[in-house]
Amino acid sequence: MKTATFLAFAAIGKLAAAHATFQEMLVNGKSQGSTGVRGTSDQNNPILSTAADLASDMMICKGGSKVAGSVSVASGDKLTLQWHHNNPSSGAGDADEPIAASHRGPIIVWVAKAETEGKGNAWVKIQQSGLSGGTWAVDTFRSNAGKIDVTVPDLAAGDYLIRSEIIALHEGDRAGKAQLYNGCGQIKVTSNGKKTITNGANIQSVYKTDDAGILFNIYGGASSYPIPGPAVDAGFGTGSAAPAPAPVTSAAPKPTTTKAAAPVVPKPTTLATIVKTSTAAAAYPTKGSSTGSVARWGQCGGIGYTGATACVAGSTCQKQNDWYFQCL
Repeated sequence: MKTATFLAFAAIGKLAAAHATFQEMLVNGKSQGSTGVRGTSDQNNPILSTAADLASDMMICKGGSKVAGSVSVASGDKLTLQWHHNNPSSGAGDADEPIAASHRGPIIVWVAKAETEGKGNAWVKIQQSGLSGGTWAVDTFRSNAGKIDVTVPDLAAGDYLIRSEIIALHEGDRAGKAQLYNGCGQIKVTSNGKKTITNGANIQSVYKTDDAGILFNIYGGASSYPIPGPAVDAGFGTGSAAPAPAPVTSAAPKPTTTKAAAPVVPKPTTLATIVKTSTAAAAYPTKGSSTGSVARWGQCGGIGYTGATACVAGSTCQKQNDWYFQCL
């Protein structure tokens, strides 16, 4: 009985620790609820950038499992793909809604004919956004409350899958540690457009673990970023502005020009694990608050951190790098 109870709580804990999930579609601002939404194969997301994960059917939303219903759209409609941190979505006060601020990286949108179930050379890239002026696509995505806006291309009438994807690079400086999140929506195009998909990309082989846009250090002050995969297809593309045009107030730090100083590194806020770039020892924070308890997986210390340092029962505050300690 005790074992069964423990497993039940473990399952609940796994759900609560979900990183980011696609949950809803809106057409021209009107919610369609969860109709046609395919989640991820694993509620806890994400897929890691290992060779095995990148070739797995986790890259095909929910492994090709259909769900009931589809959302009707026409060419030129604004289709909004709504993501949240947890499923069901978290309420007010969740600092990681819709995804942790540390999980910076690009956002990419693909489309495929539904009859392919996303397998083989089925996918055409219609939209992508990476790093521009120091602002990452994920920064804008957070500012827009987890919404990704897409203009429906001039597709021939029929049933399609639309796949949005977030590549979180907070651990991307190590091979196999970038985190990929995806979710598909089943849509029915009612207008009779001119574009048909005849030979797209295979989503299970489109990325390699050492691609420049997968194995990438976001802490080095880069001013540009190579979005992985093929270019947006000129025949289907709807532009490169995926998450809404909300401004971000801070820019990514520029690398230092002196030999004596290390590059300025933005402090991750949650779930960030990177290779230590300094040999200087980092102690537990001295300015942190001793009041309150940090949930498992939450930040409990690091350079510049001033929050709570006490972990909930069963977890301890462990150093991941000089800037990030985590309750594990």
